[in-house]
This record gives sequence, structure tokens and C-alpha cells, in this order.
Amino acid sequence: MQVLLAEEYGFCFGVERAVEMVEGALAAGATVRTLGPLIHNTQEIERLEAEGVQMITAPEEAAGGVTAVIRAHGVTPQVQIELQSRAANVIDATCPFVTKVQKLAERAALKGRDVVLVGNPDHPEMIGVVGYAPHNTYVIRDASEAANLPPLHAPLVVSQTTLKLSAFLEAAAAVRSKADAEPEVVNTICSATRDRQDAARALAGHVDAFYIIGGKHSSNSIKLLAVCAEQCAKSFLIETPDEIDVEDLRGAERVGVTAGASTPNWLIEQVVTKLRSLGDERNATEAVAAVN
Repeated sequence: MQVLLAEEYGFCFGVERAVEMVEGALAAGATVRTLGPLIHNTQEIERLEAEGVQMITAPEEAAGGVTAVIRAHGVTPQVQIELQSRAANVIDATCPFVTKVQKLAERAALKGRDVVLVGNPDHPEMIGVVGYAPHNTYVIRDASEAANLPPLHAPLVVSQTTLKLSAFLEAAAAVRSKADAEPEVVNTICSATRDRQDAARALAGHVDAFYIIGGKHSSNSIKLLAVCAEQCAKSFLIETPDEIDVEDLRGAERVGVTAGASTPNWLIEQVVTKLRSLGDERNATEAVAAVN
């Protein structure tokens, strides 16, 4: 059984940057508190907790000389201001791709334009972006929700950074019927998301089973699962090697592996090792059966 890794997988630049910033603060002796989970990976969060990082849920919990960290998804300007007023130090680990969306929305709103965000309105990244243009921004999940929009003035259409490109383009096209001028459409899906989806898609049609390693609550991991499932019916989203079901591998000769942007290399290595071990066990069993 061959285990094949997609060409692009695992930590994206923004997540790697956030983790490095936290580890740098720890090395400097800071008492580190992240406002919400730093990234969407339970296992990596647990590793950081073992090193002394704790999570807080509100800015008022940042008192007492702590270094507070804004997670990769970002926050609203109001939350950032409050955090800075309470913590001894604030590290802004917002992903630069997310910062781009925030600034685009803010600039458009200052010019009196409407902003349409395509993505999950409950996702922390989207909540943060809305905070930069709260009176001018409308959030839609997909093209079907564009019908619910009011008349729009010179709208800017941008995306959650982890959205599927096809879903964004369909939604952007649907916004035209609500606009008083041709919408300005800016593709703000991060390159890491696109690269991982393209690499997974390229591999999925050539394997018998596909494992996506990532958090069950991770937007980009869920999108990777959807991309893989389009070409490989036996596609599975798992968080740890313990979730691999041997029955799912019955008859599989080639197994693909990718990982979400918040999945650390050490966890990917554990899954790959487990799959290769299962393949070796199956080969040994088949060899014994052939001899007998």
C-alpha cells in the first residue's frame, strides 16, 4: 500500500508565524495568554498549553502583567483596543492575509461603499472583518443568499480567506443584480488555501482512499475534505492517527494524505507512520496467506 502526500499540506505561513510568535514570547519569559484558541488544531493547542500557554475568552482576563496574543483569525478593532488597555503587552498574530481583508473593508466603508463578505458569518475571522466596517458590511454564505441583500452602493466583494474559489466566484457574480455599479471583486482567498486545495484535487483522482488531517471545526480542513470527496469517495477528515479505521483501507493500494493549514508536521508524521505500518502489516499477512 503506497502512502502519497499531496505536494502542499500542513502549516500555512500565517499559522506558522502565529506559533513562532508565541514560542518567542515564551522563550523571553513572558506569561502568555491567547485570546481564544491560537489556531484551529486541538493537538497543537494542547502542546502549547503544556509549555505554559493559557487561553482567555475576553480582554478583561488579560490583567496582571500578561502578554496577550491576538490569534491568527484576528479580532475587531474594538477588541484590540480593549486588550491593549489591559494587557502588559499585546502580540498581534493576525494572519497577514486576514489583515488584507480587514483593511480592504475598512477603506471601502470610509468611502461610503458597501462591502459584501462571502463566508461563514459565525467564523471568528469574519466577525473580526465586520468590525472594521460594521455599518456597511453584509455577509453571505454563498450565491443563494445574495437574493437577500438590499440594494448596494458601489460594492466591494471579498472572501473569507479559506473559502473554495468556485463558491466565491459564484457569490460575487450573484451580487451584481443588487449593485448600482459593477462590483469590485477582490479574491482574498489566501494562496496557501488555494495551493492546498489544488494539490489535494490533483492527487485525489489517483488514490483509493484519502485522509485529510485537521480539526473537525477547521474551515480550511473541511473545505479540503469537500475537494477530495469530489474525486475520491473514500475521503476522511481525521484529527489523529487513532481515528484511522482499518476497514476503510480494505482493498486500497494507494492512499493520499493532506493536512489543513493549522495541522503541525509532527501530527502529519504520526498519521503517515500509522498508515505505512498498516500497509506493512497487510503485506505481511498477504505474504503468509500466499505461502500457506
